[in-house]
Amino acid sequence: MQTVHKLLEFVGPHLSLTPAPPTVWAPMGTSHGWSQSALLPLLSAASFPPSQVTFPVRIFRLLGVETLIVTNAAGGLNPEYKVGDIMVIRDHINMPGFAGQNPLVGPNDDRFGVRFPAMSDAYNEDLRKLAHTVASEMGCSGSVREGVYCALGGPNYETIAECRFLQRLGADAVGMSTVPEVIVARHSGMRVFGFSLITNKAVLDYESTEKANHAEVLEASRQSARTLEKLVSLMVQRIERNNNLA
Repeated sequence: MQTVHKLLEFVGPHLSLTPAPPTVWAPMGTSHGWSQSALLPLLSAASFPPSQVTFPVRIFRLLGVETLIVTNAAGGLNPEYKVGDIMVIRDHINMPGFAGQNPLVGPNDDRFGVRFPAMSDAYNEDLRKLAHTVASEMGCSGSVREGVYCALGGPNYETIAECRFLQRLGADAVGMSTVPEVIVARHSGMRVFGFSLITNKAVLDYESTEKANHAEVLEASRQSARTLEKLVSLMVQRIERNNNLA
């Protein structure tokens, strides 16, 4: 009951907000019944402020969720990456944040965290190691990478110059989501783990006739969905088992 009261206290002031379309909000509510873990498939939310996009993460925390697993589709910047590879996110680059687009902008809510949270350990090392262990047991470790994810504002795909720039910054994959939710989760004291499914190769050559195509991204996602689903499912089982033994 105390959790319910906390939830109502937090949600109340936000009830007048215009709800986002189902295509944005529906996937974000997916917790799959896991008591202490939540899986958050992410879509671009180019039309909504970061504080609104990340609202479900605050709700998860108030409901007692301790571990957040985020997933996204991304373009591969690392030349060694292939379409269908899964990248364990080691770190991120928040490009919109350079321009002040951050979900923590505004008065700090001390019920969740401090004003200036550290992000040097945003993606939990133990969970990253667990992902590689599970991938090895599944026999798919050859297609599981680890790298840096860069978030852009979208909704357009990147220019060739932007891709070259991001590659030089150290980004291995690029997308339009994930980072705001991760920032809010870490601000709230949650452990975070993230996957990027490499659904297309970033175009880096001006002579290339290739173009980023949303239909191809969706098809690549569909083809690799079962592997990613099994990997996440096995990880969650291990996390839940470890929580029960603690």
